[in-house]
Formats: sequence, C-alpha cells, structure tokens
Amino acid sequence: MQFSFADIWQHMGGPALAVASVLMLMGLASLTVFVERVLSLRRSRTASRVFSSRVAESVSTGRFDAAIAEAEKHKHSHLARIFRAALVTYRHADRTADASALTPFDHTQRFLERYLEEVSGDLRGGLAVLASVGSTAPFVGLLGTVLGIISAFQGIASAGSGGLAAVSAGISEALIETALGLVVAIPAVLAFNYLSTKIGHEEMTLRNAAGHLLDTIEDHAERTALAKRASGVRPGRDRLNLSGAAAVAAPS
Repeated sequence: MQFSFADIWQHMGGPALAVASVLMLMGLASLTVFVERVLSLRRSRTASRVFSSRVAESVSTGRFDAAIAEAEKHKHSHLARIFRAALVTYRHADRTADASALTPFDHTQRFLERYLEEVSGDLRGGLAVLASVGSTAPFVGLLGTVLGIISAFQGIASAGSGGLAAVSAGISEALIETALGLVVAIPAVLAFNYLSTKIGHEEMTLRNAAGHLLDTIEDHAERTALAKRASGVRPGRDRLNLSGAAAVAAPS
C-alpha cells in the first residue's frame, strides 16, 4: 500500500472514519464560529462609528429622544444598543413615581451594569465552541489513533502473520487521526485567543462609552434639578408603573 493520504483514507476502518468525520465537523464548526464572530465585530464597529458621529451632539445637549431615535436605526451596533437601553431607562424612570429613594440616574446606572453583562455575553457568543474544539480535538484524534492501532493488530492476529510493512501501514493509518486532531485543534486555539483579545478590547471600549454616557446623564439630571429649583418648580414625576422599565429599555 502506498503511504499517501488518499490511500490511507481509503483503507481506514469504520471506527477511524467515524472519528475523522467528527474531527472534520468540529473543524467546520470552529471555522464557522470564527468567521461569524469576525464579521459581527466588524459590522458592529462600523455601525458604532456611524452612530457615535451622528448622536454626539444630541446626547451632549440633552436631546435624548433624538438620540434614542437614532439608536434604533443602528440595530447591529452594540454601542447604539447600550445608548438606547440607558436613555430609555432614564426617560422612563424620570417620568415615573418611585417609592424608593433611588433617583432616575441610580436606576439607569443599575440597569446599565446588568445590561453590559448581557452585551458581553452576546459578544462572546460562540467562543465556547472554539474552546471546546481546541481542548477536545487532540483527544478525539488520540481516540482515533488507539482505535486504528487496535484494528491494525486485530488484522495481523487474524492473518497469523505481520511483517514490518503490515505493521507500518496500520500504524500510519492510526496516526493520521492524531495529526488530524492537531490540525483541527491548533487553529481553534489560535482563533479563540485572537477573538478573546478583540472582544476584550471591544468590551473595554463599550464600558468606557457607557461611563461617559452616565456622566452626561448625571450632569443633565443635575442641571435639570437646578433649573427647576431656580424657577420655583418642585421636581416631580408622573405616576406610572416602574415595573416595566427594564422591558421598555430592552432593545428590540
């Protein structure tokens, strides 16, 4: 038998072929996740740059309704989703009676902390697949190697003789499984590390933007309260039900 990949593949037994098929599916899954995450991050960054350039003036001048309307036009931007969630929550809390001592800003800050965790989970979607493939593919390949060696020695035992050529052929068929496992695992680990770094940077950028937004909201709340005191109007809020604030603030 010639020691080429095509010949080795043709002479593989059923268990070895099953393991090789599983490894190929794992490789395809990791490749799909990597491409999808790269495209998703790129699309989000592009949309976020456009959104930030259009909404900066509205947020700085306290025209939050205009900022919310603009955020709804950028569905693929994580930054726009954060801005919309925070501003809608603040608007709802500001117009709602609340028995607690929390201010609208406090409500917004608490909600945004939870929402950032949700955004982080969305950014890291699929990384578990890469981690699983990178950590288990070598062991799956090793399983294929063990099964191949067992099959090779069973063939030698049934034939009653086994020269060096027969043993070498069986072992080469078995070791191809380990090589295939490493070929699948190494790119998955590299892709996981690459995406983890990119997503970590994206999370830091979004958290900084959320912090600047909270500072702007707090400044707007203080200026509004001072203006009401100067005009002799007591700050008040319409009596609505606050229980739906989180549902209203969640991006559609």
